[in-house]
Amino acid sequence: MTKRQKRLAFIVGGLALVGAAAGLVLYALKDNVSLYFTPTQVANHEAPQGRNFRIGGLVEPGSVKREDDGLTVHFRVTDNVRGMDVVYKGILPDLFKEGKGIVAQGKLEEGNLFRADEVLAKHDENYMPPEAKAALDAAALAQSGVSAASTVPAAK
Repeated sequence: MTKRQKRLAFIVGGLALVGAAAGLVLYALKDNVSLYFTPTQVANHEAPQGRNFRIGGLVEPGSVKREDDGLTVHFRVTDNVRGMDVVYKGILPDLFKEGKGIVAQGKLEEGNLFRADEVLAKHDENYMPPEAKAALDAAALAQSGVSAASTVPAAK
């Protein structure tokens, strides 16, 4: 092998190692990515099946039901267009209330039931997660007959 061929082999080998390392990092991180969807997007089958994702909107008034164990809570999340049933077992945030904004992380189960692993509530009277606010604004525009396709940011 000439000096030039050795250098080329070294460069190709280095690029292969960098590519393999990047592939391993991306593979390891794929389970930690949690995309955000609205109940309408979930109903339209845009949400991943069998993977964690986040759903957000408002807790539908009159929908909160607590089981006798004191930890399991059933409620509906709505974006003012569609609603989705959510079940969560754990201690809810103090600011969790009907009619208030929440974001829940978990998986979609059979029967269009969202099983939440974590529930986050807004932390003051004026705050709403940006994704939830955009979804609610888009839903309001859709109800008024205006196309909201350009106003809803793509899921990240």
